[in-house]
Order: sequence, then structure tokens, then C-alpha cells
Amino acid sequence: MGDWVSVGRVGRPHGLDGHFVVERPSDDPERFARGARVWVGREPAEIVSAKRVGGGRTAVKLDRPVERGTVLEVPRAELPAPAEGEFYVSDLVGLDVVERGGRKLGAVSGVYTGVANDALELESGIALPLVEDCVLDVDLENRQIVVAEGFAE
Repeated sequence: MGDWVSVGRVGRPHGLDGHFVVERPSDDPERFARGARVWVGREPAEIVSAKRVGGGRTAVKLDRPVERGTVLEVPRAELPAPAEGEFYVSDLVGLDVVERGGRKLGAVSGVYTGVANDALELESGIALPLVEDCVLDVDLENRQIVVAEGFAE
């Protein structure tokens, strides 16, 4: 686990005044409130304006221009500890995923919100549901996730 956690990415512009859509935003509704801080290139930036736009997405304007695709981060120390059985996406990305029998399925490349549940996207192209029947163990110390057999098919 690193010292920095991604809370979103600079997406397409929204309007002509410097607002942009936040891609892959944090679940914390206050993360992108006016006056909140995010880090751009490990330098703090203040959110000077925030609004909800089509599809419930968030658009923000920072106190300085930023390039599209730039990752927005916060120091891990500023985040609350996740609840029991919950994890930050940044903690899961890069973990090796293996079936209970030992078959390696690949590393986590992302976590995506689905209609019924979130899903682990593996670099091998496999998507696994983040549900108790599938995910048996998340071992951050050994950087491994153990899943039940049969879900990779």
C-alpha cells in the first residue's frame, strides 16, 4: 500500500470555465466539495467549484489548470480506515488473484461498479464479482486475493 490514494482522474472538460468531469471518483460525497483539497502531481490543489452534471457525475474546477488524464490523489494518512471487510480500490489494484486450488488468474487492474455488485477486473481480461461467494480472502500483507473455483469461467 502506497502513501497516496487515487480519488479520481481529470476527465473531459465541462463548459468553457475550467470545470472538468471527474472520472472514477471517490465514493466520499465530500471529497469534491467546494474548498476540499486534492493533490495534483503531489502538490495540493483546492476545489473552487463543484457541481453535479448529467448522469449524476461530478464536475469540478480547481484553483489552477490541469491536464486531462491527470490523477487526483490524497495522502493515505488523511483517509479514515476502511471498515472491517472493506478495502480501498487502490489497495486491491495489483494484487494477485488465485483460485482456492492454486490456479493463478492474474493481477487486479481495476475495480468497477456494476448494477448488482462491484467487480474485480483482472489484467487477463477476467471479471470477478466482489461478493462473498466468490472472494474468499483478501490478504493485503501477502498481496493476494483468493477466490472460489468456477467464477473465472
